[in-house]
Amino acid sequence: MKVPGWDEAIDRHLNRQAVERGLGRNSREAYGHDLREFQAFCRKVRAEPDTIEPQTLTGYLESLADRGLSPASQRRHLASIRGLIRDLVEREILARDPSVNLKLRPHPRRLPRTMTRADITMLLEAIDKSNLRGLRDRAMIELAYGSGLRVSELVGLKLHQMNLAAGLIVVLGKGNKERVTPIGSASKRALREYLHERNRPVKGKPAGRAARPNKPDAAVFLSRLGRAMTRQAFFKSLKAYASSDPRLEWISPHTLRHCFATHLLEGGADLRAVQEMLGHSDISTTQIYTHLSKSHLRKVHRTFHPRATMSKAARRDAELN
Repeated sequence: MKVPGWDEAIDRHLNRQAVERGLGRNSREAYGHDLREFQAFCRKVRAEPDTIEPQTLTGYLESLADRGLSPASQRRHLASIRGLIRDLVEREILARDPSVNLKLRPHPRRLPRTMTRADITMLLEAIDKSNLRGLRDRAMIELAYGSGLRVSELVGLKLHQMNLAAGLIVVLGKGNKERVTPIGSASKRALREYLHERNRPVKGKPAGRAARPNKPDAAVFLSRLGRAMTRQAFFKSLKAYASSDPRLEWISPHTLRHCFATHLLEGGADLRAVQEMLGHSDISTTQIYTHLSKSHLRKVHRTFHPRATMSKAARRDAELN
């Protein structure tokens, strides 16, 4: 059997993942980036796809650590490499899996940072709704926070995926998996205002600035040139609105998704329902938000329970009496 080169092995693996797992473009690019870095390291140490050894992997992980990559990033790289290795073993290019006994030290999972409800309100009020761009950005933020969409799901949303009358959207998530998610009243109102202005004729031209902007498969959120919004453009707009408050300099589009899940759970929502709305295939991914919710409950308890708010001296006196 002819041994494939690195380029062929990686391309074939990524194509297989796209077909068998429905790997989306963004995920494929992320896996590809990790594997190309591994490929570059292997070429330096003269390792080919059929000669990967355990020491090859440990050497690569050490190089990642030397570059300052966090344990979480090292794990992501290792997961990408393990997928490629499984493919090579199945195709009998590798005789055995060199990653079987490889383990990374455990590390605590970092809790996602979230904003308060007041922060969300402040962010939305920073948007100028007197123009089309402001109406668009308000609708995007309302929908990202109100329905917990990933940024790729948000910018990729098409008109036919929305049913404002029913208050539902059909989201195309990771692996091209569909899920139905509710739209809240604030999101519906913002979307209606934006679409009304976007579709209003201006000097004989469609306000969407795009060819046939109301086709069912047209993007909901358009740039000023009439093209679908990009992840980068939305990130830039969000950061601009948050720049008025130094406390929010750290936020990103994914922060809105974290806030969606956290605020639902703090309000008493069922974990399974939140999992369904987020589109998580494994509930353990959703459970990270329960830690945030428990922190909120402890704060409420300390604030309002009479025995929790007593000073140490007062509590000691009460116990003595």
